[in-house]
Amino acid sequence: MLWRGSQALRRFSTGRAYFKNKLKLALIGQSLFGQEVYSHLRKEGHRVVGVFTVPDKDGKTDPLALAAEKDGTPVFKFPRWRVKGKTIKEVAEAYKSVGAELNVLPFCTQFIPMDVIDSPKYGSIIYHPSILPRHRGASAINWTLIMGDKKAGFSVFWADDGLDTGPILLQRSCDVESNDTVDALYNRFLFPEGIKGMVEAVQLIADGKAPRIPQPEEGATYEGIQKKENAEISWDQSAEVLHNWIRGHDKVPGAWTEINGQMVTLYGSSLLKSSVPPGEPLEIKGATKPGLVTKNGLVLFGNDGKALVVRNLQFEDGRMIPASQYFSAGETSVVELTAEEVKVAETIKVIWAGILSNVPVIKDSTDFFKSGASSMDVVRLIEEIRQKCGGLQLQNEDVYMATKFEDFIQKVVRKLRGEEPEAELVVDYVSKEVNEMTVKMPHQCFINGQFTDADDGKTYDTINPTDGSIICKVSYASLVDVDKAVAAAKDAFENGEWGRMNARERGRLMYRLADLLEENQEELATIEALDSGAVYTLALKTHIGMSVQTFRYFAGWCDKIQVTPLTALKFAELSVKAGFPKGVINIIPGSGGIAGQRLSEHPDIRKLGFTGSTAIGKQIMKSCAVSNLKKVSLELGGKSPLIIFNDCELDKAVRMGMGAVFFNKGENCIAAGRLFVEEAIHDEFVTRVVEEIKKMKIGDPLDRSTDHGPQNHKAHLEKLLQYCEAGVKEGATLVYGGRQVQRPGFFMEPTVFTDVEDHMYLAKEESFGPIMVISKFQNGDIDGVLKRANNTEYGLASGVFTRDINKAMYVSEKLEAGTVFVNTYNKTDVAAPFGGVKQSGFGKDLGEEALNEYLKTKTVTLEY
Repeated sequence: MLWRGSQALRRFSTGRAYFKNKLKLALIGQSLFGQEVYSHLRKEGHRVVGVFTVPDKDGKTDPLALAAEKDGTPVFKFPRWRVKGKTIKEVAEAYKSVGAELNVLPFCTQFIPMDVIDSPKYGSIIYHPSILPRHRGASAINWTLIMGDKKAGFSVFWADDGLDTGPILLQRSCDVESNDTVDALYNRFLFPEGIKGMVEAVQLIADGKAPRIPQPEEGATYEGIQKKENAEISWDQSAEVLHNWIRGHDKVPGAWTEINGQMVTLYGSSLLKSSVPPGEPLEIKGATKPGLVTKNGLVLFGNDGKALVVRNLQFEDGRMIPASQYFSAGETSVVELTAEEVKVAETIKVIWAGILSNVPVIKDSTDFFKSGASSMDVVRLIEEIRQKCGGLQLQNEDVYMATKFEDFIQKVVRKLRGEEPEAELVVDYVSKEVNEMTVKMPHQCFINGQFTDADDGKTYDTINPTDGSIICKVSYASLVDVDKAVAAAKDAFENGEWGRMNARERGRLMYRLADLLEENQEELATIEALDSGAVYTLALKTHIGMSVQTFRYFAGWCDKIQVTPLTALKFAELSVKAGFPKGVINIIPGSGGIAGQRLSEHPDIRKLGFTGSTAIGKQIMKSCAVSNLKKVSLELGGKSPLIIFNDCELDKAVRMGMGAVFFNKGENCIAAGRLFVEEAIHDEFVTRVVEEIKKMKIGDPLDRSTDHGPQNHKAHLEKLLQYCEAGVKEGATLVYGGRQVQRPGFFMEPTVFTDVEDHMYLAKEESFGPIMVISKFQNGDIDGVLKRANNTEYGLASGVFTRDINKAMYVSEKLEAGTVFVNTYNKTDVAAPFGGVKQSGFGKDLGEEALNEYLKTKTVTLEY
């Protein structure tokens, strides 16, 4: 009955949506944008009575026409609507025959006569890629970038006589990022949000709620940029203005300049926010300063002394090269193909022929784009080659760099032989001579396979807690950087190499990354010791060693599925060496209030994992629910109880109990926050602990004999000192420590409190530091101590020491925690699920269960 009720509810809900006001529509336009608007309008229940689009080009049908023909919608392909200013009679009659109530022009390049525009009951609406009236005409998006606008967007307006001056119906806007191109704006906002906007506009008209907001005619830009001669670069301007000019003309018609007597077009501009890398000078006609050919690309200078970098160059013959290869572009020799490579070439020729159906024969000189191919055909070409050529992975730029068939085959063969160099990863290291090695630390954001400064150039100091010195300045990610990282990850999964890669290949990359982590573990552990104060030997074995094990463990699952910034950034560098595609891994150092909050609110993120405080975890969970109901796993605060019975092996309990508290200076999410020691052994336990603490060596974490390093930052040390002060004021006994060590750095004495009662601050709140909180319980009172141990809102981990196996199992069952350690502590395994209960969070890290946090179950019912 429940199932039947659910089905009835679904039918009822669908019916209610369908019987809203709906219209009979004529769609006039073309392209994928037109196709998507068409499909979405039909899904909303509107009836498309006719589609008017452009004739087939080079034997190819427009995507809008393809979709309409498939649905049986009448399709008309008029090359023009009027001659000498007058509407063609046959065209007008065909249009009127469909009986449309509203014309929708989602992407229309033809001039539509006003008698057609005004013919339907509700007139016509048209999409325009700018926030009218700021920019008008066919080049509106380009001028948004050229003029350095901080906002872009689109307008849906009531069509007028073709001058884009009709009343506004609806507008939407977005921020323009500093390195946005026309393609980036279109793909990120103008395309997806424009489709939604068109559908919303039609429904507003159907419901009688559509506004007509007059727009002024003055102040708008009409100038087109489609002529190549208009796109020449004028060099006596600032770097930002030059950058805006170049990116505003990318990809059509291309901003150009004269180099060595020939026209060279520049693509892929970005502002250079880091130091200028070394390079070879290149004279450019009219430039105030020579450019520099560097490993990053061609660095160019504005009249303000600032710089930009251009990634690709195109010559007059159509040949495109990476700008970094300007002086070596002609050095590549032609390779002779083996018999096996000839077979690959023939397969690729068949693929080209299928895409370029208008070309009778594919010759060596056939140019992919000059033969009519579009950017969508690039995606198809790469995908078909992957499927039919043994999984060969190519990038979009491989096609743009080798547009002629002969050159393309040469590029493919070099890739097959491993001779095609990958784009070099450019890293602006901070280097330090320490721990008998040169440690090289990246310090910028890692987004889409590249290290880059934060969009607004902001940084923060990362401090060495051993002496309080500044290690380096780390990029401080902004909201723009978060959005870039999410967009890169989304594209990598949905469109990129990672999404197409089979599970076994993903596993191979993870194994490779684990190998690289292991090969570089000494450097990684040194960075971790510098940045967090972790004792080097501990970082080597646990922080890095366990990371290696974790990657190897999960790599093995890939084909079987039925924290400080500097170490993370070094990890990013190794992921590139391992071969992870761009966008799969992105690392954005920054604050939780800015970067973290944006991640929890971001509509394109479907799963978020967080480790931190319970208060912040609650806020994140709320944001995730409100944004898009994204799946969340939370590892939050802990006050893990450790119960030590008098029948334990006392030496082991002392040793393990100290490790449970003082491991990694107490900065351990599962640290024993409160020890319950049975009365009969309480005093002896405390005495032995203090004796052992006095033997601990506190000092430089890079010293192999050090037991206890500094807290990770000054503010945390101050919080721990306040924590101890609160304990003393409430009446707990400070047995040892409680003070800052009198030496440079953020060192806290290992601390022991006894006589801690259940109502005290020390008994309830987590310290996340080297503070042992001991409470006594009566001999034999198992249920009583369990009640006290569970009297907390936290439930991350717990422990019990006893020789009695039955007691151990009873206590383990009753303890309310995600993990229970018996006669040990801190002993985790990458195959064992880890996570909390109650306000310590939910979801699992590690083990098979952790995979389920990032997977979704789908049921497919098939009848045939």
